Amino acid sequence: MKKTYNSRLAQELGLWAESKNKWDEFHAAVFKAYFVEGKNILKIPVLVDLATSVGLSREEAAAVLASRTFKAAVVADWNLSREKGSTAVPTFVINEDKLVGAQPYEALAKLVEGNGAEK
Repeated sequence: MKKTYNSRLAQELGLWAESKNKWDEFHAAVFKAYFVEGKNILKIPVLVDLATSVGLSREEAAAVLASRTFKAAVVADWNLSREKGSTAVPTFVINEDKLVGAQPYEALAKLVEGNGAEK
């Protein structure tokens, strides 16, 4: 993949999909579209097609994106992530311990065992 596309609209539509009990399916469709097929998930027609592909309403998906219904919720999620110190994906948190960014298996094992993670 040569380009990185902003995923904010996909996140907004993902929250809507979650409200319709379709988050897992929508997430998998967006992941495949972006990482496997190289689709631009910033484009509304692409997102509407992905929503439709998992059984969601095309018209409702388009309306959610046009009105930015879930924008505030996504902003709140981002703010909470920053507040909690999540500065990279993935971030692993167990109780007060965390690992930020991709980590080797050994580091994850230490986190699960309660040893060696950032506080």
